[in-house]
Amino acid sequence: MKLTEQAAYLKGLANGMEFDATTKEGKLIAALMELTEALAAEVTDLRAELDGMKTRMDDLHDYVEELDDDLDAVEEFLGGDNDDEDEDEDDDDDDDECDGNCDGCDGCDDDEYYEIVCPSCGETICFDKELDPENLTCPACGEKFGCIVEEDDYKKISSEDKPSE
Repeated sequence: MKLTEQAAYLKGLANGMEFDATTKEGKLIAALMELTEALAAEVTDLRAELDGMKTRMDDLHDYVEELDDDLDAVEEFLGGDNDDEDEDEDDDDDDDECDGNCDGCDGCDDDEYYEIVCPSCGETICFDKELDPENLTCPACGEKFGCIVEEDDYKKISSEDKPSE
């Protein structure tokens, strides 16, 4: 039974009791019946409005999902994510990482970067050879880790930085 129907039923019961609306008790019962009807009507209106809002929210959610799918298609057509935004976010870090995968990544020049596999997520990533290999941050998962570079490899990397005489 709806609230408005319940309020009407209670009013009918009160009227069936043939109470005297001129007495103190009768005035109270009449006022409570009016309040009950008004509250039932207001709650019914609010429920209808809420149902309308839920429908609009569902429609907006569907629309946002469609926009997200369209944006994914545009990004795929243009060649992937916008690396400039990722680099701007990473400017706060002390590390200067390449944001791409190093398997044929356009952003990695073999003379300037070296590859390493992140011990946390397993992603192959590039790091600028000027960085301290013992204090790296994975751009894929954000995990900080250190890397042990063999002395010969470290000397090779360092010697490539020095100008030849």
